Amino acid sequence: MSARMLSPALRDDYLALLDGWPLRHDRRTIDTCEGETFVLSCGRTDAPPLVLLHGALTNAASWLFDAEIWSRDFRVHVVDVIGEPGLSAPSHPPLDSDGWAAWLDDVLDGLGVTSAAFVGMSFGGWIALDYACRRPTRVSRLALLCPSGIGPQKAFLWKALPLLLLGSWGAAKVRAMVMGPSPKASTPQARRLLDFLQRVRTGVRPRPMRLPIVSDEALSALPMPLLVIVGGRDVMLDSRVTRQRVMTRVPRGRVHFVEDGRHYLPHQAGTIQAFLHE
Repeated sequence: MSARMLSPALRDDYLALLDGWPLRHDRRTIDTCEGETFVLSCGRTDAPPLVLLHGALTNAASWLFDAEIWSRDFRVHVVDVIGEPGLSAPSHPPLDSDGWAAWLDDVLDGLGVTSAAFVGMSFGGWIALDYACRRPTRVSRLALLCPSGIGPQKAFLWKALPLLLLGSWGAAKVRAMVMGPSPKASTPQARRLLDFLQRVRTGVRPRPMRLPIVSDEALSALPMPLLVIVGGRDVMLDSRVTRQRVMTRVPRGRVHFVEDGRHYLPHQAGTIQAFLHE
């Protein structure tokens, strides 16, 4: 079994978590050029389509609460990104190729969607941005949370490595640097979700990635409205460069800058909802 796949126990827990999700939803597996891709869909079937792409070291479960909000007005498609610890294939196309866009072409075709609004987080933000650059007619709006690919990655790994050698205390310290304070679970369902996502992060081996930076020319050519939400204390990405490039290069771009925000930015569903409705 790949070190980036869910263990049998985590896979069972993932399915149980989805089984316990009270929102009515559909699940399907779509055949793509990169293998099978799992998609969870909710909301009215005749509502405008919205595609959600999660970050690295997680899966569709990370969107469950946001999807519940957005599904009131959209047909939400939550995709398990290939190569990440979900229910999709372990494929990981070259980052400097058309492979990720070709994969999303097949996902949208399998869903019967011509174009959609996209929301992407971190690595999922890079995937969505790459798709918008390569397939602009298939992306109607684009909202990105702490996205890679605009501002440069920071050399955080070298700071984190010594801490990771200190066992669970060091791992908790690194997590706090990246994510900020642990979110508080308000319900038993939320506690199960947060516990599951934490076990995925600690139970799956990270994949080191140097994500390509989107060129000024590509950013300037984006025709769709773009919202980027970044945190001023992000230790993974240079959010100030991200803000500057979006504001100066993207014709219909805007930035919501969370001064004390880390790489994990909770409570942004309302901001994104307002943007999607414009």
